[in-house]
Amino acid sequence: MVLTSPSPGSRRWLRIFILICLQTVLLISAAEARAHEYLVYVGTYTGAGSEGIYAYRFDPATGETSSVGLVAATDNPSFLAVDPNGRFLYAVNELDTFRNKSTGAVSVFAIDRESGQLKLLQQVSSLGGGPAYVSLDKSARYLMVANYNGGNVAVFPIGKDGRLGRHSAFVQDVGSSVNPKRQAGPHAHSFQVTNDNRFAIAADLGLDKLLVYRFNANTGSLTPGTPKFVEVDPGAGPRHVAFAPSGKFVYVVNEMASTVTVFAYKPGPGTLHRIQTIPALPKNFAGKNIAAEIVVDAKGRFLYVSNRGNDSIAVFSINPDNGNLKSLEWVPSGGRTPRNFVIDPTGQWLFAANQDSNNILLFQIDQRSGRLIPTDRSLQVVSPVCVRIVSFK
Repeated sequence: MVLTSPSPGSRRWLRIFILICLQTVLLISAAEARAHEYLVYVGTYTGAGSEGIYAYRFDPATGETSSVGLVAATDNPSFLAVDPNGRFLYAVNELDTFRNKSTGAVSVFAIDRESGQLKLLQQVSSLGGGPAYVSLDKSARYLMVANYNGGNVAVFPIGKDGRLGRHSAFVQDVGSSVNPKRQAGPHAHSFQVTNDNRFAIAADLGLDKLLVYRFNANTGSLTPGTPKFVEVDPGAGPRHVAFAPSGKFVYVVNEMASTVTVFAYKPGPGTLHRIQTIPALPKNFAGKNIAAEIVVDAKGRFLYVSNRGNDSIAVFSINPDNGNLKSLEWVPSGGRTPRNFVIDPTGQWLFAANQDSNNILLFQIDQRSGRLIPTDRSLQVVSPVCVRIVSFK
């Protein structure tokens, strides 16, 4: 048998074939690596150096982050929501004047998965001044907005292209509470549906009430619940609400009193029964403080609250039987004024946005104890006020 060397032409085609194979392997490897990364979007207050919404790539396996930079220039995108499929991002523009009218706005963006950039699709009136909160119902067919300065809530239908239709519901709150400086009128601070998508709860800081509505997921309409509301302590100032994964308990962070109120929830009639109020601050803290964010972990074992003034994240354990809270620790937030924080989808990391020190500190979460472990990883962004994490898995 006689062996012959490949011809020059054959060698050339062999090299091309090998090069194509290598490039294919590299592309597949890059795609797999990208599939395990998250996009982290940060809403900010603009005007002091920030220009809008910023993004980072995040690897939950290592905790490593890399900056994408400014992905959308827009005014005061202070609260964000992302649809479950990671296609669209919604931001309130916390303004009191929009297109020469006394209202704020909602901006709709399409998410580019590869670049992380946001493309503006639409900007509409939020139907009230100073919108402070935006969320999606469980079907992702409706957008819920709380207008803080306007003292009202609104529901908008979402089309298949992510754009918003004419509002399907609007409710103007009325009344006041005991603090004349902050509670002379209604201030809707959050608005979101219950786990079963049958009710919607608005936390109104100005009224010291949780307003309960029956939510029709077919029409996007709201009708008053029975009863229409439950109260917290006078002057407490309810801000945000978190639901236990079991659906049995509702947790409310009271901004002005720096407390957490626990309610038992009956999903059938949609009723709330108060069972506990616990301080969000350590006993020895004597300064001024206003509480901000509240989050229950995905397994319903731990609850977290941010304190602005004490500049800490409070950690509580949750009794699974009765929903009661027990204080575990207060961890410095790694900056000043931790307004918002979020837990990543793996449940291993917490991102704490420190508004007045222009940084977001990453914490690891001890999976057994729920306690927070500070890391040396910090994202630098001016006036961060809301963090949202997008997974494409």
